Amino acid sequence: MALGNFSRVTEFILLGLSDRRELQVLFFTFFLLTYVLVLLGNILIIVTVRTDPKLSSPMYFLLCNLSFVDICCTSVISPRMLVDLLTQRKTIVFEACIAQLFFLHFTGASEMFLLTVMAYDRYAAICKPLHYTTIMSRKVCWALVSACWAGGFLHSIVHILLTVQLPFCGPNTINSYFCDVPLVIQLACTDLSGTEWLMASNSGLISLVCFLVLVTSYILILVTVRVRFTEGYWKVLSTCGSHLVAVTLFFGPCILIYLQPFSAFSSNKNICMSYTVFSPMMNPLIYTLRNKEVKASMWKLRYKSEASAEQSSSKLLEEASV
Repeated sequence: MALGNFSRVTEFILLGLSDRRELQVLFFTFFLLTYVLVLLGNILIIVTVRTDPKLSSPMYFLLCNLSFVDICCTSVISPRMLVDLLTQRKTIVFEACIAQLFFLHFTGASEMFLLTVMAYDRYAAICKPLHYTTIMSRKVCWALVSACWAGGFLHSIVHILLTVQLPFCGPNTINSYFCDVPLVIQLACTDLSGTEWLMASNSGLISLVCFLVLVTSYILILVTVRVRFTEGYWKVLSTCGSHLVAVTLFFGPCILIYLQPFSAFSSNKNICMSYTVFSPMMNPLIYTLRNKEVKASMWKLRYKSEASAEQSSSKLLEEASV
């Protein structure tokens, strides 16, 4: 018997991305490469920001945290998905499904809040430049990041508490490659009219409010730059535009999926791919690798590592010759 006195389902069957073997191999190769790129890109950003004293501003502190959240978020889904692509019967025990659901919403909501804080940081830097160091002091940055993680935890724990108390007595087939709230609770053997509205308001409204705050921040930035500065408007427009592409890629599917009764939701694996796989891969490209200071620091880090490797090789040769 699974969690709860009324639960008789001990495992769920995931239908995955495809039941055709040739497509599974193709998907495995593609998503393995994607996962490796996400890990390498975000780890490189963290190492670069942590090792270069010039990248100590609040913006880079937040970018470093975003990279860490992206690693956590994609690691909740991708390893399990890759393993399932190599197996015929894709089952996940009830406890593991609930754990995946918890960490997915924990990291996902934390990223939503963090992206909102990053938009506020850019608003403060451009629209309130004289007060920026006070508004976004180191202490304030740590408090905001901590609040993002705490908010993500509270958001996720609400979903878990509402889910585990439901009776699951069959069926146990999930038409997806991971466990998510709308798909799991539809398998419960009870009336969900109240529960699904609570969950939809929890996830959907949070996504919508954060997205509206983000868009408002970028609009205020563009208006401020247009009015106060004669140069740099198009550069800021390009930066804000790329950031809006990134947040839309993440927030759009979340709003579409969660801001509705879950009984009306049908699994759309392509939409889910946007925020579980592609968004963590795009964030390093859009937020960091387009930044000249970060790219310069990465090249500097590369030269240091190459110089260190050459020195090590020279010492080994000298020792061998002796």
